[in-house]
Amino acid sequence: MNRLDNQVAIVTGGSRGIGRVIALELASLGAKVAINYRGGQKEAEQVAEEIKQKGGEALVLQADVSKKDEARGIVTKTIDHWGRLDILVNNAGITKDKTLKKLTDDDWEDVINTNLNSVYYTVSAALPTMQEQKYGRIINISSFVGQAGNFGQTNYSASKGGIIAFTKSAAQEVAKNNITVNAIAPGFTMTEMLQQVPENVQEKILAKIPMGRFGQPEEIAEAVVFLAAHGSYVTGQQINVNGGVYM
Repeated sequence: MNRLDNQVAIVTGGSRGIGRVIALELASLGAKVAINYRGGQKEAEQVAEEIKQKGGEALVLQADVSKKDEARGIVTKTIDHWGRLDILVNNAGITKDKTLKKLTDDDWEDVINTNLNSVYYTVSAALPTMQEQKYGRIINISSFVGQAGNFGQTNYSASKGGIIAFTKSAAQEVAKNNITVNAIAPGFTMTEMLQQVPENVQEKILAKIPMGRFGQPEEIAEAVVFLAAHGSYVTGQQINVNGGVYM
């Protein structure tokens, strides 16, 4: 496994779920990790403390990434603190699931702003430093829902599909600077969000997954680590980690 010693990473939505595990995995390979959170300060500080106890370096940054100034502020503060930025993981995301008939403008805008616009805000802020360094790894967490669609998730599907399209175009523009831009599209992954789904609904979901089980956050983090540590010739791609639910 290639090490990430002296590299600096940002993980948005890094206080829990998939983001938490991504932050810990990057730190385990030597990366200094800035952990962004919106409301889970205690959880974010616990992640940072776990990294520090193992000899790593961590920075906790509160910000609502749906707001451009706050999202870009994460990047600025990280670079000010460590002097560089090598890895940007756009993981922050929310759901507000309703059928299109019941969806409100606020439901639409909140999900698009948090899931999609935030990617533009952070990437646009990170690029000047990465271009100057002639190095960068941008990893955007999308979803199979952005590929296949899902009942009651038009806003979420649009946001995650937009991430994939953004990734492909951005990758073409920055490849000359040795910056890769890729997306990971998880399937149904066992996080707090999925645990809140009623058991009978979980059973119906499981029936659609060829591998017959939900993914684990660690399995998503492994794909992030691959792109960060080994993906020097991989760009503009979407890596599907979904148990076969979408092929």
